[in-house]
Amino acid sequence: MARRVHQPLEDQEFDFILSMTTGPVLAYFCGTWPKAVEACRAMDAVVAELAEEYGTRFTPVRTDITRCPGPTRRYGVTGAPTAVLIKDGGAVASQAGPMTLQEFRTFLDTHL
Repeated sequence: MARRVHQPLEDQEFDFILSMTTGPVLAYFCGTWPKAVEACRAMDAVVAELAEEYGTRFTPVRTDITRCPGPTRRYGVTGAPTAVLIKDGGAVASQAGPMTLQEFRTFLDTHL
């Protein structure tokens, strides 16, 4: 069964997901403007595969920069896509730009 990737529609929903999650959260911030869409769609596929591979080691959260400006500012996101690994509400690592599957694995393995 495929793991669910949470997609909050507003700041409060993002914060609720964080408050209800006991382990690390992988928030990847995406945009809807033309230059970001293709890279963000590629990240969707990579994160979905990693969510299956890593099981419950992290909770994936696809975060729209426009709909969730609070978390975008809070975690210093300035472009899309950007991945932020969050533990206990604080960012422990972030990476801007698209990543291949192997680059994403290295990012997760280094910081989980």
